[in-house]
Amino acid sequence: MLQLIARTVATALAVALATWLIPGITLVGEHDTKRVLTLLAVALIIGVINAVVRPVVTFLTGCLVLLTLGLFLLVINAAMLLLASWVAEKLSLGFGVDGFWPALWGSLIISIVGALVYRVLNPERRG
Repeated sequence: MLQLIARTVATALAVALATWLIPGITLVGEHDTKRVLTLLAVALIIGVINAVVRPVVTFLTGCLVLLTLGLFLLVINAAMLLLASWVAEKLSLGFGVDGFWPALWGSLIISIVGALVYRVLNPERRG
């Protein structure tokens, strides 16, 4: 349970940084509490998509991943962020990604920063 909370908080912080750095990624909310709750909800959406949809897509595009020596995984990550944005839009959360390039750069930031923050927050993984 603690790992799930740490992963969600890490992803939410990474999404917050991506919305601050990448012009095409937006987060809208009337007040700070609404924006924080939106970030946590988007982090949960990203977690579910990465657990359910991403493995299927990676399996189905395995030949492209191998052919590009893994670079196609960047495209898959961008597509997963676009999917998370679409789900957030359908849930009226106030989070959006405006196209492929912001999704690509945003997914890179979310992946790297999320992993680093999770490493700091998760006490069971410290070595």
